[in-house]
Amino acid sequence: MDPQTFMDVATVVTKLKMYPYFDVAHMILCCMAVRDDIVPQAQAAGAQVLSFQRRHPVSSWMSSMLVCFAGSIIANLLLGEPIITPFKDHRSLLTATIIWYMVNFCPFDLVYKIGKFLPFKLLLCVLKETQRAHKVYHGVVHTAKLYPNAYFIIVLIGTIKGNGSSIMKNFERLVRGGWNPANNETLQPTFITKASLVASIIFLCERLNYISVPHPFIYFGVVIFFVYFKLSSILLGIVDPFVPLENLFCAVFMGGMWDAMRRAVKAEPVKEEEKDGILRNDVIKSKDEKKKD
Repeated sequence: MDPQTFMDVATVVTKLKMYPYFDVAHMILCCMAVRDDIVPQAQAAGAQVLSFQRRHPVSSWMSSMLVCFAGSIIANLLLGEPIITPFKDHRSLLTATIIWYMVNFCPFDLVYKIGKFLPFKLLLCVLKETQRAHKVYHGVVHTAKLYPNAYFIIVLIGTIKGNGSSIMKNFERLVRGGWNPANNETLQPTFITKASLVASIIFLCERLNYISVPHPFIYFGVVIFFVYFKLSSILLGIVDPFVPLENLFCAVFMGGMWDAMRRAVKAEPVKEEEKDGILRNDVIKSKDEKKKD
């Protein structure tokens, strides 16, 4: 692609408005994720998923709203701002409520089935990942205005803005009567959380003038990064490309290499008497097998 054309495309992507298309795609995927997460809970209670939704509509709605606005809620909580602020936008709240209703109670379950249809799901994911880059960037910018020199806070809020739904998962499960503290982002961080962390660091480095590249290039590169790996996870089954780097880092800097060397040194050699006993047993077994044949 011609550099000028690429620059024009990147500039257009940078100036995209998130409402309605990108926000709607995000809300559809969030409501579908909550519905899919209800499956094991409903099965444990001996009920169908839709019957669970009908018996507990307030709980289902609340958990869906917590997931849809998770990044803003958690970020506001950490920054000392009102956590209920995301719900002051009546337009977004009404849109999320309509989507929740259609995902769970649409006749013939049409909306949910269309959302699961692969081509449409890929389109939703592309829109959502574009919105994720937008959230990370604006989270970094907003926090940098409040705490200009607090780099850890800036990166933390950018990461939370990018993947607040996964961090909120335990709390929205609690609203539905479920609780699984062993499954959280601190113990088992997902690829999206790691990718949001990397994107936050990139935007912070850009803000500190450590990256001398035009902003549209950086922003569009982050969008491509998110979209590429999301589609790869769906189509190719690539779950977490950071795992090999993490394993190498742990082996070199967190004692993995030394543990392996210690185990190799402490491994006791097999004694000669034990070797002879093993060989004799193998010979006896082979003779017995030949007799049976």
